[in-house]
Amino acid sequence: MTTLILTDIEGTTSSISFVKDVLFPYARRALPGFVRARGQEPEVRRWLDAVATEHGTVCSDDMIVELLQGMIDEDRKHTALKALQGMIWQDGYRNADFAAHIYPDAAERLRAWHAAGIPLAVYSSGSVPAQRMFFGHTDAGDLSPLFEAWFDTEVGHKRDAASYREIARRLNRAPGEILFLSDVVEELDAAREAGLRSALIDRREDYPAPREGEAAHGHPRVESFQELAIASEAGAL
Repeated sequence: MTTLILTDIEGTTSSISFVKDVLFPYARRALPGFVRARGQEPEVRRWLDAVATEHGTVCSDDMIVELLQGMIDEDRKHTALKALQGMIWQDGYRNADFAAHIYPDAAERLRAWHAAGIPLAVYSSGSVPAQRMFFGHTDAGDLSPLFEAWFDTEVGHKRDAASYREIARRLNRAPGEILFLSDVVEELDAAREAGLRSALIDRREDYPAPREGEAAHGHPRVESFQELAIASEAGAL
């Protein structure tokens, strides 16, 4: 069966700095106005109430906003935060306030793999709607049609092997038929534990000190997508 490529986003297809320096600050600034304007919409209310319930108190919306902004400052991978950020970023993309950064080598290889019939999927801590918006509004154009499946932390945390087993189940694939690409060694460790193949994307722009030898935990290491030799059949890389 054809190898399926499962890719992370931040630090893998796209620069860490875009998320840290553009998306996160934009969401932080927009949160108060967003909650005031849309806080009673069912889908927004669902996530606001989830944050309040988690903290075990009756929180005002202003308090919830402060909690969410604190999560952004701490770079917490919280499902409710990611869902709300995704809605805010959707407005930003539609208003052309920014375009998503993607490394040219990633855009080129993703298009080539898709054209060659290699199936592609995304697994990121950002919500699925945010992922779709991201790839739909990149500085290389709309790449969203290249992907056949999208996964976020609702399947589980990215450093938990069970998450990758669940992804393989949902894709109806044996784990060994999936190649996971990420810049985070601990995520790759979890994927390998679940039986997936792995490749460490170690870009100099994001990681000036190469992670080689023991630092790579035995994962094949490349500095760009151009270095990935993906075959159309199992046994890639």
